[in-house]
Amino acid sequence: MNRDEAKAYIQTHATDILTRDKSGRGYVCPLCGSGSGKNGTGLTTKDRGGHFSCWAGCFTSADIFEIIGKQYHLNGFKDQLDKAAELFNIKIDNTASSYGQSQNRAKREPEKHTQTDYTTFFNEAQKHIQETTYHRGITEKTLERFKVGYIAAWKNPGNPQAPASPRLIIPTSPYSYIARSTDQNGNGSKIKAGELHLFNEEALTKSPQPVFIVEGEIDALSICDIGGEAVGLGGTSGKRLLLEALKANKPSQPLLLALDNDEPGKKAQAELAEELKKLNITFFEADIYGDHKDANEALTADKWGFSNAVYKELDNAAEAARAEKEAEKKQIQGEAVLFSLQDFLDRIKASRNAAAISTGFKSLDALLDGGLYAGLYVVGAVTSLGKTTLCLQIADNIASSGRDVLIVSLEMARDELIAKSISRLTFWKDAHENGSTQHAKTTRGILRGDYTKEEEQLITSSIADYSDIAASLYIEEGVGDIGIKEIKERVERHARITGRAPVVVVDYLQILAPNDPRATDKQNTDKAVMELKRLSRDFNTPVIAISSFNRDNYKSEVNLAAFKESGAIEYSSDVLIGLQYSGMNEDNAEAKLREIRQKNKERPLDEPIMIEAKILKNRNGRKDASAEFCFYPAFNTFTEARLKTRR
Repeated sequence: MNRDEAKAYIQTHATDILTRDKSGRGYVCPLCGSGSGKNGTGLTTKDRGGHFSCWAGCFTSADIFEIIGKQYHLNGFKDQLDKAAELFNIKIDNTASSYGQSQNRAKREPEKHTQTDYTTFFNEAQKHIQETTYHRGITEKTLERFKVGYIAAWKNPGNPQAPASPRLIIPTSPYSYIARSTDQNGNGSKIKAGELHLFNEEALTKSPQPVFIVEGEIDALSICDIGGEAVGLGGTSGKRLLLEALKANKPSQPLLLALDNDEPGKKAQAELAEELKKLNITFFEADIYGDHKDANEALTADKWGFSNAVYKELDNAAEAARAEKEAEKKQIQGEAVLFSLQDFLDRIKASRNAAAISTGFKSLDALLDGGLYAGLYVVGAVTSLGKTTLCLQIADNIASSGRDVLIVSLEMARDELIAKSISRLTFWKDAHENGSTQHAKTTRGILRGDYTKEEEQLITSSIADYSDIAASLYIEEGVGDIGIKEIKERVERHARITGRAPVVVVDYLQILAPNDPRATDKQNTDKAVMELKRLSRDFNTPVIAISSFNRDNYKSEVNLAAFKESGAIEYSSDVLIGLQYSGMNEDNAEAKLREIRQKNKERPLDEPIMIEAKILKNRNGRKDASAEFCFYPAFNTFTEARLKTRR
């Protein structure tokens, strides 16, 4: 964070690095230690905790930065802020700071901080541990394990002017320790020396048993003394240090949360529990204190009862962990192919009676091994080559067999699609019944509503035929407001109500509502393709998605590169079909395209354009094969043979 953000955070969380006094209403002064007595008043807060006053007169109405300045003899605010950030374990990004610094200053090399190695000091202090009886019920063995020592006249390295006092020295790392007052009448006020560290942090990754998380170092020592393992946060502010450690390395064992049995402790434990859930770390909330405030109080009051409570929680956690591991083992075993073989055989048996869904075009069905199966079919072509018309005609053919079809139209309105289908029917009826196409109507002609008597009769008859299939057709229209989620919900609802999922046609991929508005078009198209593939699998139904081509392929033979704007189209689809003008190849594509376009300008409405449907990919059948169609753009019609007509 930058300097302004760091300043705001530290001001808001100032009390995180202070120790509460015995009354629980104030805090221990880090300069003189006042507030450690049973009835002593240390720091009082003003302005909702923003400023503090020491009853002994060390300072009046000082904020946390002024207090740190006095404690470590730092006069400038920059130095005070840097020291505060060190105590809070915050890294300040000076390059991103909006704090009043010039660019030249920001370019200076960062200040180097050196840490004092206290190992020699710890060894010396440990030699004197027997000079005090202030062991808080912790045995010599445990004190020796954690190199806990004693200094009869300890001087605060951060405040040399403060009077010397007897202190228990509790190492938290080679570069930090807690100096805890041994005043028998006090509450054991403590001063932190060096950078903040968790007490016994290595237990997180090395402990062979579940690890208790407690607030104080003495509390952690108390649990370790009876055979458990515990990490001390050094106060509720240590939550952040713990979470950073867990993000870096996942614990080897479950965690047992046992912060202080008071309101601040309960609040901090609830917050910590929420963060652990986000990190997906196994933890339990341990009840080991009874009516006592913390682990050390419980240890000194009833060591036997406290020990039983600790081991009960350890047993419960171990049993829960074993049960969880066993459940995971069974889940993995259940995923073995052996357990799905019967489902596989059942699906094969069911598929014997499940014929392919015909597209209505024999030549195309032959290329697709009989027709459409559950899977993702992508149909692509350049603009105005009939991809929507072909898919709409296939949808009508499927609906005529009684199978429901859901058309998701993101470009054309419902009325326009209906008019296209009726236009096709007028063309067929006029050609087959009258041997002419002079009364056949275009889409625009249908929608305009200005008909001759003969045209009206033809349209009425065509609408009657269309009504026979309309009960199986469902059109969902929308521009930019329909995405994969809405399509899935629509299919799920249809399947729930009717008992069978519809065949789905999506027109077209590239204008589906984006899954993530911040992602690129390619990323959103990739996501859409993968979700449509999943939809076809989950509902065991064919999904036909219409796709545009990238512009580099407008003047070349149709190929997989045309879909390269979305790699997922090529890799996730089951079948890829590309439409192109017949006769185009790599050698003549551009010249052929110019020739065809010129002819189209002079072509009569009932003169077809020859279109080739090329199978570019077929996961379970033929590929590099094609079917040829006659395309009548004016009448929205594809046929497999020329119609003999007269005008």
